[in-house]
Amino acid sequence: MPAASPRLVVCAATWSLAGHPRGRPWSLERQLHEMRAAGFDGVCAYVTPELRAEADRLGLALMSGFDAPTIATGLERLRGQADLGVRFINIQLLDHDTPLAPTTKAAVRLAREAERLGVAVHFETHRDTATETPEKFTALARAFRRATGQLLPVTWDHSHFAVSKHVQAPDYAARLLAWPELIQASRMFHLRPFNSQHCQIPVTDGRGRLTPEAGDYFGFVRQLFACWRTGQTDHGELWVCPELGMSHGYHLSTDQPAWPEAIRARREILAAWRATAPSA
Repeated sequence: MPAASPRLVVCAATWSLAGHPRGRPWSLERQLHEMRAAGFDGVCAYVTPELRAEADRLGLALMSGFDAPTIATGLERLRGQADLGVRFINIQLLDHDTPLAPTTKAAVRLAREAERLGVAVHFETHRDTATETPEKFTALARAFRRATGQLLPVTWDHSHFAVSKHVQAPDYAARLLAWPELIQASRMFHLRPFNSQHCQIPVTDGRGRLTPEAGDYFGFVRQLFACWRTGQTDHGELWVCPELGMSHGYHLSTDQPAWPEAIRARREILAAWRATAPSA
């Protein structure tokens, strides 16, 4: 009997709704209701008991993430999220200037604790962390495999690599899918539309049309999904988040609000997923 096709679980990030609508921002309860109404399968956030209770009531899955500036902080947060029933957890590991040896030690320690807790932890490719550039990330992945005999579990956010190397759209696949084994082993992607100069770009032009830059990006997402599917044997699900936010300099004052952009991104992500299905 052929294996069942993997399921795509699309989660909305609460930071897409920060301050939205302008002047009268929604409560957490309203935000989760709007996520469900928009068709999202789950919510991506640092999970609290209040968020867990409302998400459960609405039938929304939980996708967590947090910063781990130290091993102790990472372990504390990891255990707290596991206690709340979260299975898929993203970690932003240490700092941009952390040397390889302590970075490897932290990744191994957190991965082993996650295994003990029965949760799936992934380390994000992210700015201002120990994985912020392709070189740092590759060194960590190699050191982790030497230390454990296993592949480094990775949350793939390609936007930071693209900007750090100013990768042009024709080169997205060649430059950003250079770790196929690690991509195929991953269960978590943060899908933030980017170009060579900006980690977050407008999805639409304000009149409902995709921007050319977003068109290039979602073309890359199709290639990313195709790469992931090529290596699949037993992964039943891939968890993704259209990572569009309103803070930390990602959202420019001239951009459209992030929430309607995230809704449109979800639509394009689903189209890319369907386009790469074996039957397609």
